[in-house]
Amino acid sequence: MPNTKSAGRRMRNSARKQVRNTVVRTQVKTAVKKFRAAVESSLDTSPEVLRVAISTLDKAVKKGVIKRNTADRKKSRLTIALNKATAAAAAKK
Repeated sequence: MPNTKSAGRRMRNSARKQVRNTVVRTQVKTAVKKFRAAVESSLDTSPEVLRVAISTLDKAVKKGVIKRNTADRKKSRLTIALNKATAAAAAKK
């Protein structure tokens, strides 16, 4: 129980932000998982799914849910994964 009125407000705000942060983090994780699945299955749709994943990461940064460097690192790793898969597919042909 909060001792002061302002502590009560902060507690309510914190609960609201926690729900929003959870939703946004879940969206990021889902987008990344979809991209990794797309890379595994077919390279045709992978660039479009990568674009969606990067957009989701940028939106999470804009909302303050994750840090800029974290998003940049994830975007870099996703792009590298796509490039490796594309190179492997080209080498097979």
